[in-house]
Amino acid sequence: MLQDPVSQRSFNAQLFRGYAAYTFGFCLLVLLLALFEIMGLARQWIGYCFLLVTVALYAGIGIMCRTSDPVEYYVAGRRVPAIYNGMATAADWMSVASFIGVAGTLYLTGYNGLAYILGWTGGYVLVALFLAPYLRKFGRYTIPDFLGARFGGNWPRLLGVLCAVLCSFTYLVAQIYGVGIITTRMTGISFELGIFIALGGVLVCSFLGGMRAVTWTQVGQYIILLIAYLVPVVWLAVKQTGEPVPQAAASSVLQQVSERERELTHDPSELAVRAMWQARAEVMQMRVSGLPETYETEQQKLRLQLLRARANDAPMGEVRNLERELAAYPKSVDSARMAWSRARDDYAVRATAPQPHAEPFASRTFELTDAVRNNFLAIVLCLMMGTAGLPHILMRSFTTPSVDAARKSVFWSLLFILLLYLTAPALAILVKFEIYTDLVGSRFADLPAWVHAWSAVDRSLLNIVDLNRDGIVQLAEIQMGADVVVLAGPEIGGLPYVVSGLVAAGALASALSTADGLLLTLSSALSHDTLFRVLSPKMGPGRRVLLSKILLLIVAFAAAWAATRTPADILFLVGAAFSFAASTFFPVLVLGIFWKGANKWGACCGMLAGLCVTILYMIQAQPWLRHWLVGVPTTEPITLWWDIQPIAAGVFGAPAAFAVIVLVSLLTRRVNSVTDALVDELRSPD
Repeated sequence: MLQDPVSQRSFNAQLFRGYAAYTFGFCLLVLLLALFEIMGLARQWIGYCFLLVTVALYAGIGIMCRTSDPVEYYVAGRRVPAIYNGMATAADWMSVASFIGVAGTLYLTGYNGLAYILGWTGGYVLVALFLAPYLRKFGRYTIPDFLGARFGGNWPRLLGVLCAVLCSFTYLVAQIYGVGIITTRMTGISFELGIFIALGGVLVCSFLGGMRAVTWTQVGQYIILLIAYLVPVVWLAVKQTGEPVPQAAASSVLQQVSERERELTHDPSELAVRAMWQARAEVMQMRVSGLPETYETEQQKLRLQLLRARANDAPMGEVRNLERELAAYPKSVDSARMAWSRARDDYAVRATAPQPHAEPFASRTFELTDAVRNNFLAIVLCLMMGTAGLPHILMRSFTTPSVDAARKSVFWSLLFILLLYLTAPALAILVKFEIYTDLVGSRFADLPAWVHAWSAVDRSLLNIVDLNRDGIVQLAEIQMGADVVVLAGPEIGGLPYVVSGLVAAGALASALSTADGLLLTLSSALSHDTLFRVLSPKMGPGRRVLLSKILLLIVAFAAAWAATRTPADILFLVGAAFSFAASTFFPVLVLGIFWKGANKWGACCGMLAGLCVTILYMIQAQPWLRHWLVGVPTTEPITLWWDIQPIAAGVFGAPAAFAVIVLVSLLTRRVNSVTDALVDELRSPD
């Protein structure tokens, strides 16, 4: 740790010069690629350049920062200045879900999407007030370290390892899955290959340098993702209003968006298309209700249609469509029930009118309004507690030179995060304005190139179908995924493709920066907290670091394999990770710091209770998870507690954990004087 003020200033100046040159070089790269695009460079090669150059940069930092010293490997030597730790934390925090998901969620849900911004931002307030300074004063390497020292014995430590692995691995799979989507769009390579190419840069960085390399890589990644996020939204703001400040531009455009929403709600063409979707939903419901008889009936109908089309020399396109439909027909009654139920639900959603963007808790009935409000508050609370409990974020408190620096780094983290979070609502509004004014009402024959490109990547990301065959695009004929809003934002706004590549590079940086921190958290929990602290306390520092590196490789490939299985949507995986953290780490850390009466058995039982309640509610309330784990058909009705969606399951687990910790601690023997002294030391002024 650098104690000499002169040395610290020299170190800070060196960092500033290095990252200034890094920023200039990256901007120069973007300008050169823009010039090459004008000269005719293929889009695919622009994607290759962004992918390879950025991954090479991250790998290069990892090589330069390689180390085998435990203090450097686990906590970056405890010498990271507050402002740079704030940038690294912001990059660690700005996962792929935050980078590409927040604006997309706001686009789809309007006001209700603000729950994510409020929850994640509020979580950092909890970190600053209740956790970061005290954990830094504790001064070890990991969160299980703290649990083992505070509560005594190996059981709290091992349960901490279990919870850290569960929430971090779930979060990691979401990041790697996002990496696959981004690299596929950037370069056109396969989803699986994209995952492993991008992961190579992460592995080089994390494997060689641990937290030291991860920290300085994340600072560089934050610079890239900030540039990538701001450039297109500023362009859209200037294009639509002449105002370079996105927030100001969005406020003036929002009224036009609201007026357009009202027009589209009552437009005869839109009403007709929504009625057609509703009719399709009713047909699917009849099929589901008529099973198993309808399975054979519908299959026979499809075969007869194909035979008639061939006999009547129908157009080849019609015949091909019927052949594909027959080939994709469900293979069993159970698969038909699942497929038709999903189609029914999808058609029913597309049959509804556009949700007012600026209206809080918009719904058709008072009962639904209450449900929407309950979910809004539950998501905010769950994300606040989850943010304050995520181990890869809390570990960053250990990397600063002092407790005061830890407090300041949380402030800087909030500032750097808000630069993006305050821009996301503006981006959602500006993109929606483009869709409502340029795409809706245009001719299918004149669809822009970005529509065809993103439809080819994945139909769930973008799907536009001429349902009423009038050749005109209606809003009800557009189905957009949340991820498209950010990734396709430059193309929607008419920017050169190089900006799309820049945004993809920013999204990749956000995914890889979070993956860096998560991989290190997982390997540290398994090597330092399990193998070293519990199984082999006499293990030397060099061997400890070597085992961390080996376990890091194993975890990385396991997460990559899980991501290639195409898991649930990213948002649910992220929500699950936050629910696990909220229901396990947050209660035990807060009570461990601020209540001397919390003991070992209370901590163990509380973490288990919070985790079990959260998992049980997820299984009960998430159809695909219930089907996968228990075998219950996805068509079976679900029961929600107070209409809370499973993404906020931690809102039930956290109170259960708090209650059990207090109750069990009161019923069992009190903590000893050593623990009392530790708590007093943690809570004393720095």
